[in-house]
Amino acid sequence: MSVHETAVARYFTAWNAEGSEDIAKAVAAAWSEDGSYTDPLADVSGHEGIAAVIAAAKEQFPGFAFRQTGTLDGHHGVARFGWELVSAADGSAPVAGFDVIALADDGRIRTVHGFLDRVPAA
Repeated sequence: MSVHETAVARYFTAWNAEGSEDIAKAVAAAWSEDGSYTDPLADVSGHEGIAAVIAAAKEQFPGFAFRQTGTLDGHHGVARFGWELVSAADGSAPVAGFDVIALADDGRIRTVHGFLDRVPAA
């Protein structure tokens, strides 16, 4: 597995973790201590801030899981990939997006810049 594939696998492990303790552990494994996450709805840094964003998404979409779509494209310390949020109940995916990550020297994520391509109607 490439450094990019490993980082993205850890990223999805964090987004799909259950419970605050497991989310915190997965975030620490995926992001560097100075890591950040930015999308149209959030702009946080540090493990606690990232874990809080993940917990809030899980609360808003119970019974859903994030999964990668398409092919991961990475070079040097940067990668991009698509994702969607899928319902375990019916397979629907009301939310989808595209993320760009930059890696720290240890292979963990330093920054995430997320873009939302599909969101539910308000």
